[in-house]
Amino acid sequence: MTQAIDIALLAFDGVQILDISGPAAVFAAANDACGRAFYRVHILSASGATVQSNCAVGIATSALDALAPARVHTLLIAGGDAAGLRRLAATKAVRDWVLATAATARRYGSVCSGALALGAFGLLDGKRAATHWDSCAALARENPGASVDPNALYVEDGRLWTSAGVTTGIDMCLAIVERDLGGAVTHAIAERFVLYARRPGYQSQFSPLLSAQARAGKLFSGLIEWMRGHLTLTLDVPVLAARVAMSERSFHRKFTAIVGETPARFVETLRLDQVRLLLGGAASLKDVAAKTGFSTPAQLAKAFERRFGVAPLLFRAMQNGGPSAPHEVSASVHAE
Repeated sequence: MTQAIDIALLAFDGVQILDISGPAAVFAAANDACGRAFYRVHILSASGATVQSNCAVGIATSALDALAPARVHTLLIAGGDAAGLRRLAATKAVRDWVLATAATARRYGSVCSGALALGAFGLLDGKRAATHWDSCAALARENPGASVDPNALYVEDGRLWTSAGVTTGIDMCLAIVERDLGGAVTHAIAERFVLYARRPGYQSQFSPLLSAQARAGKLFSGLIEWMRGHLTLTLDVPVLAARVAMSERSFHRKFTAIVGETPARFVETLRLDQVRLLLGGAASLKDVAAKTGFSTPAQLAKAFERRFGVAPLLFRAMQNGGPSAPHEVSASVHAE
């Protein structure tokens, strides 16, 4: 049997527990799905003591010197509170171990604000990186030689993998597992975790649905949730106004003022967001159009190109390692 590869997850007092437990759960589920111990997960800290997470749950860890840098296949530094990250970055033993590990590891990276520690160790120069939206400005300011993507859920730049906030560590680790073990294993994990959808790295940190619901409040949040679940129906002003028992003129005015988009524009936003997810699979453009409320593939393509500046099938090809680099896709799909 092939020897298990060693995954090191670096924790500290004040760590965000989901930045540790999420990736660890993905790698453990991968072992179950493929029927063997492909991954061996190590949760490490500077001292090897129990560390206190930022939600008061203790995490048992091993000391860094329990795992030689040369053994580490994949290193991920978790995020957490700012004080804990500063202490981590200022600890010479941690810095030396991380630098030695990153020099030889197959992959190294971070989850959430753990990217700030990578930057402090000088591991982001000349690289693209993602982090939690609340840390993007600080990461860019402290690492002028890095290109911080404020939109991506995760970024792969050579051996460097970085993810945005909290749950995106799961998305990134699913992508890592798919790279190692294939799509069937990853799909089995997603089913086990009861994930609504696997999120590709280029998807924005800011869901248009959640952002709109946050703005909509009680008046339109229920309507917006209904819209998301009924994209194949006619979603024009008469239909939407009737659902909230408002006149068409009053509905259009209030919806636009509160949500920040006209009803027609917002319906298109929801549909195109779903299109991007479906383009990550193998469905034909005709099927994608039918599932998202576009009358024809041509109508879908026109809306997609107008909004994102790239044809949908070219977008799919680029996500599958086709004719353009991933960072070019990320830039184009977020240009509106």
